[in-house]
Amino acid sequence: MQISWIDWGIVILYIIFAMGVGVWFARRASSSLSEFFISGRNLPWWIAGTSMVATTFAADTPLAITGMVAHEGIAGNWLWWNMAATHVMATFFFARLWRRADIITDLELISLRYSGKPAQVLRGFRSFWEGIVLNCIIMGWVILAMVKIMDVLFGLDQVAQNLGLPGWIDGKWLGIVICLIIAVAYTFLSGFWGVVMTDFIQFFLAMFGAVALAVISLNEFGGIGEVKMRLAEQFSGRSGDILNFFPEVGGSFLPMVTFVAFLSVNWWATKAADGGGYIAQRMFSAKNEKHSFFATLWYTIAHYAIRPWPWIIVGLISLIAFPDLEDKEAGYPMMVLTYMPVGMLGIMLASFLAAFMSTIDTQINWGTSVLINDLYKPFLKPGAQERHYITASRWLIVLLMVLGGGTAYLMQSIKGAWQLMYGMTAGIGGVYIMRWFWWRVNAWSEITAWLVSAVVYYLCYLYDPKMLYGWKLIITTLCSTSAWVAVTLLTAPTEESRLVRFYERIRPGSPWWKPIAAKSSVRVDSLGWYDIGDWFAGIFLVYSSLFFIGKLIFQEWISAGVYLVIAVVSAYIIYRNFDRHIEKRL
Repeated sequence: MQISWIDWGIVILYIIFAMGVGVWFARRASSSLSEFFISGRNLPWWIAGTSMVATTFAADTPLAITGMVAHEGIAGNWLWWNMAATHVMATFFFARLWRRADIITDLELISLRYSGKPAQVLRGFRSFWEGIVLNCIIMGWVILAMVKIMDVLFGLDQVAQNLGLPGWIDGKWLGIVICLIIAVAYTFLSGFWGVVMTDFIQFFLAMFGAVALAVISLNEFGGIGEVKMRLAEQFSGRSGDILNFFPEVGGSFLPMVTFVAFLSVNWWATKAADGGGYIAQRMFSAKNEKHSFFATLWYTIAHYAIRPWPWIIVGLISLIAFPDLEDKEAGYPMMVLTYMPVGMLGIMLASFLAAFMSTIDTQINWGTSVLINDLYKPFLKPGAQERHYITASRWLIVLLMVLGGGTAYLMQSIKGAWQLMYGMTAGIGGVYIMRWFWWRVNAWSEITAWLVSAVVYYLCYLYDPKMLYGWKLIITTLCSTSAWVAVTLLTAPTEESRLVRFYERIRPGSPWWKPIAAKSSVRVDSLGWYDIGDWFAGIFLVYSSLFFIGKLIFQEWISAGVYLVIAVVSAYIIYRNFDRHIEKRL
């Protein structure tokens, strides 16, 4: 399809808008590190929460989901669906604690919670490892996805030839450079203010484009009934059903052992177990604890229950439209190019750009924040003026984008990058959870978890490159958890005065802080069955809402009704407990 001037006009208008936001907030962002990295702790829940949703929706997401659906059916989405329990836990247990910490980055918690040289080593190591290594992996797959989309739409190799570029600059390099220029331009100026304000618009634009493509695709192929029939014919030779929400024992799609690993291990064992990283960054930026709670609750519902189905539907239809496509992830942009009409194609292109920018700007800003706040400021250049750190942050943004672009060039598979990052950090989540609830956890506990997780996952790969991903997760988590618990008990605890200050500021409410609570004059309400009940109600609410929408789309009315009842009952439990219990903790 030829891209019309109307479509190009829509894309250009969006770019002008994004750049305008950057210019508008440039002066405000330059006033302090707090303004540059967490918007002065002044965001309402609906902006902070929507920004959480937008930043986890990048151009890579619909492509990766299309690939999952092609190879593992709808059940393949449990690679990320399992994390709903994590984010519900972050909502009810950790959102208020992160806000109470009154810090700029989640790594700053290390100095608040631990003491001595091990704490300094841990903070410095994690700032480098997460700010550069893991951050570049994430930026790499986000950029790779946008390049794949651009290649399908424009034929980047041909564009590079038409521009007369040197032979060593292929289409992939050209696409990466374009992505870098667009992303850096406004993130360089506006800091976190530009990130969250554009995120808010980007979320609705990206969702509109995704839903529009799903509706148009369904109409082109005769509706959901016809799509289900054609998929059944196309995959009749494979055991299992591509449309099942759960894997079948012995099915050829998602292996059962991997599914079990997702439900039993992955949701609590990965590094996001307590809601850290860029999710915590938005918790810090909220006006108060109540806004932090509602922001995370809105994010969890929108992220898992509302967003996935347009991508899944288009991914399924792409298997019918392009059955012989070698790169299944490219099926999504092929659907865009083939079936979106003039005008709507421009909106879809702008939504891809919005999705890309909403994630890449967060990764740049967050990665810069940990490198400046947790490495450069405390260890390399302490005591400088705020303006110096902001200037250093802007130049570091450029450096991170160059490194992210190089990582993207070396990557081949988005899903493979997802699995690499989850695998390398399997087993870390347990110590992240327990550092809030058990006074005995120390810096050596975290160091051990990090090292053992990375080494064991790599050894599993060396031992058997074809080992099921689920077994890698289980083995890595068991080894890492056993190691950090043993090291915790064998090493000295954090100094008592540091623990008392942490307890009085955070007020964790855990019974495993009794030795420290006895030395404090602050009275803290203990966690109880209400908290656990709210967590379970939240999990049922998210999953039942997710499956209700799915069953509704597939016209399975009875199942949809059952899931709707579960969702309503779960929501009522949370609503009833809010005035009686939840609000008292905020």
